[in-house]
Amino acid sequence: MYDTRAAIHGIADTGSVLLLREGFGAGIHTALARIGGRPLGMLANNPLHLGGAIDAAAADKAARFMQLCNAHGLPLLSLVDTPGFMVGPEAEAQAQVRHVSRLFIAAAHLRVPFFSVVLRKGYGLGAMAMCAGGFHAPQFTVAWPTGEFGAMGLEGAVRLGYRKELEAQPAGAAREALFEQLLAQEYAKGSALNMAATLEIDAVIDPVDTRDWLFRGLQAQPALTSVSHLAIDSW
Repeated sequence: MYDTRAAIHGIADTGSVLLLREGFGAGIHTALARIGGRPLGMLANNPLHLGGAIDAAAADKAARFMQLCNAHGLPLLSLVDTPGFMVGPEAEAQAQVRHVSRLFIAAAHLRVPFFSVVLRKGYGLGAMAMCAGGFHAPQFTVAWPTGEFGAMGLEGAVRLGYRKELEAQPAGAAREALFEQLLAQEYAKGSALNMAATLEIDAVIDPVDTRDWLFRGLQAQPALTSVSHLAIDSW
């Protein structure tokens, strides 16, 4: 595990980062910053909290931050490293679906440029939400070589999707060997390089080039101004 705030500070101009609402929604970091002198908002999953899974509080925090940046004409950068939305009885008791849906609704109303960089995990609807609704929605979606993708966690996907094949093997070493073989195949399919080769994302980039990609992306966008009538939720 690592702290994605280090990535935020490493990508942004030195001394320009202002983290917002640090005491709430620990699953996602939100910050105002500059890249090449240009202001923007930055979102980043937090692998140190729930492994980066997005819970109700994190979704509320991120959705409101998107509204804030949209109202003030600030482009958005999303640093993605999530296994998806949080699941389970405790999450459902918090009306999880209602809260995480705010991310898609906020993204649908964006008028500002949106850029996505997948640092590591990009799984399920959680990854879609962090990319403004889909990998093709942002101005660009790129990944570091460490990026990995899937509709859900690949271990669970193999156990569900290949259940018959696995149960056909004797319990023990033979079944485990088949599981590892199938899992390796799924990791290969979901690798960042394979995703770029099939045009699911725009490119795989060297992490040291991230600032340059973003600076050029920001330069290519027209200037936007604040719009007073755009709503920002109170929480």
